[in-house]
Amino acid sequence: MATVAPTSPPDAKKITPTVATSPKKLDAGALFVLKSRGSWIHCGYHLTTAIVAPALLSLPFALALLGWEGGVVVLMLAAIITFYSYNLLSLVLEHHAELGKRQLRPGWGRYYVGPLQLATCYGAVIACTLLGGQSLKFIYLLARPDGSLQLSHFIVIFGIFTLILAQIPSFHSLRHINLVSLILCFAYCACTTAGAIYIGDTNKGPRKNYSLTGTGVNRIFGFFNAISIICTTYGNGIIPEIQATIAEPVKGKMFKGLLVCYAVVISCYFSVGISGYWAFGNQVESSVLQNFMVGSNPLLPKWFLLMTNGFTVLQVAATSLVYLQPSNVVLERKFANPEKGQLSLRNFVPRLITRSLSVIIATTFAAMLPFFGDIMALFGAFGCIPLDFILPMVFYNLTFKPSKKGLIFWVNTVIGVASTGLSLIGAVASVRQIILDARTYRLFANM
Repeated sequence: MATVAPTSPPDAKKITPTVATSPKKLDAGALFVLKSRGSWIHCGYHLTTAIVAPALLSLPFALALLGWEGGVVVLMLAAIITFYSYNLLSLVLEHHAELGKRQLRPGWGRYYVGPLQLATCYGAVIACTLLGGQSLKFIYLLARPDGSLQLSHFIVIFGIFTLILAQIPSFHSLRHINLVSLILCFAYCACTTAGAIYIGDTNKGPRKNYSLTGTGVNRIFGFFNAISIICTTYGNGIIPEIQATIAEPVKGKMFKGLLVCYAVVISCYFSVGISGYWAFGNQVESSVLQNFMVGSNPLLPKWFLLMTNGFTVLQVAATSLVYLQPSNVVLERKFANPEKGQLSLRNFVPRLITRSLSVIIATTFAAMLPFFGDIMALFGAFGCIPLDFILPMVFYNLTFKPSKKGLIFWVNTVIGVASTGLSLIGAVASVRQIILDARTYRLFANM
């Protein structure tokens, strides 16, 4: 007959009870959309598509507001600071990866960074859809100057094209499209640079005048507007998602990807910015391609303009797909079942519905608000500058706690504080511009 000891044995304290733990919950967003299978070169493709977008065609306009010396200096500083900033953020993400936590928004960041990032990226999708529609309209008017189709029609056409491509299941699956996008970046930047040099070297363009326009308050606000434009063109709100597509081990791969990206950035940004400002001076338009036309008369062969805008349309479509990825992660996390296959009917139908609705809503906003560029400037002040110039510095200092007597801590602090001031001033300048332009706003306008 067995007996039960009334007390524990002397070595009972050495026995560690086994506690049952529940299995870690699968994240359908990370599992299906991000897919950590990419290499550093794929990372370079994604980074280039996210940063080098047709918004860079506004760089000559920004240089015109700053002048030669100021414009080139700000262009260089923005390149150096964003490269440094993105590298800091990648180190923070690498640190979490080494701890076994490939967190995109650790701790409190999910309550601030998450909504800010989603709003900024979705705003970029709307802006890309509007830009794609404008480029299609430009091509249409070149072929049929008396055509009756309006901007909203072309925005819808571009939206349908994006809707089809948006069904590509994962971010990693975009690597080949983003390679083509990288090539297209070089193509339309080379065309734009060559066109500007050709016009500037002949008497077809306006008389060159590099003096700063505006006086007093207008010039000051123009100065800060130009800085905001340049900062926004360097913006990349999806560094965490891009890094999450890299296969383990991730150490050092993001830095290599950034080198690939910034080789394209430097060559494209400086060639377009400097050639456009040199050719048209302070008469340069908000998009330098507009200077290639005088009224309805092209200053370059039609085939050349059609080709340049065709490259632009295709590349901006790739950029739209990249900036849809953060919302795709959220939608998959909410509606997909990670225990079913990615292409199973259970997951395919919700993906088709939610992504289609996402693109349809963005297309509707783009057609309804053709003045969205002014609103996007406000997004840039409140979104791009904090995400790209402020938060990486804060996250690095909080994660690695560099010595307050060291250079890194103070470099990060100075950049963060200066960028905060710039963000606030940029927001004021953007609101002022919206107020000035408000009288011209009209829903579904044919601009």
